Amino acid sequence: MVPTVPLPRRPLDPGDPVDPVDPVQQWYENELGWATVPGPPWRLVTGVLFDVLEGPAEAGFAALRHLGPGSPVVLHGDRMGLLVAAGSAEELPGLLDWLEWGGLALDLTAVGAGGSVEAPPPPGFPAPPAGRETREDPRGAARWLRPPEPGCAVRPALPTLSALGGGAVGGGVGGAPDLVRVVQTMATQCHRVRLGRVSAQPLTSSYFSRMDAGTRPRSLTS
Repeated sequence: MVPTVPLPRRPLDPGDPVDPVDPVQQWYENELGWATVPGPPWRLVTGVLFDVLEGPAEAGFAALRHLGPGSPVVLHGDRMGLLVAAGSAEELPGLLDWLEWGGLALDLTAVGAGGSVEAPPPPGFPAPPAGRETREDPRGAARWLRPPEPGCAVRPALPTLSALGGGAVGGGVGGAPDLVRVVQTMATQCHRVRLGRVSAQPLTSSYFSRMDAGTRPRSLTS
C-alpha cells in the first residue's frame, strides 16, 4: 500500500477573510476574565466565579438595598438576576427551608454549576434592536442594571452565605453582602407578588360556573 501524503496548504492571502473577534466576548473574557458561551446571544457561564439568583424584578428591586456598590445586577424583561457567590444555587433550597419558605411555591430560582445566563451588552456597547423577543424568550434582551467594573474583582462584592451576621454594607463580613438577607427579602416579595396575582384573579366559584353553563343548583329549581 502506497502511503498518501497530504497536499501542502496554500499560504494565507492577506485578502482572505478572517473571523473577527466578537467584541462582546472580548470584553467579558479579556476585561473581566469571565467564561462565555458562544451566541448569539452570548451567554455567561455560571458556577465558576458566580451564580445568579433570579426572581421577579419587583422582588429584586426590594433586595438591592442589601447589596454593595460592586454587586452586578441584570434586568431581563420583568425578571431580575443578582450575581451571588458561586455555590449559592446549591445552597438555595436548604436556605429557603431554614427561612421557613420551603413549603411555598416561590418564583425564586438560582442558576449555578453547569448553567449559563444571557450576557447583556457591555456598558457603552449598542443595545440589541428593539423587538428581539422570540417564542423561546419573550422577554427580549437582557441589560445591566448594575454592570460589573473591569479591573475590579467581583467575588468579594457578591452576596455569600459565609457573610451571615456580619455588619458591613448589606450585612456581610469584610464588605460581602449577606446572602441570607438577600434571599429573605426576595422570598418575602415573591410571596407578596404571588398573593397579589391570586387576589387579582376573577371569582370562579362552581356557582357562577354553573350559572354561566345554564344550570342551577337544586335549591333554586325546586
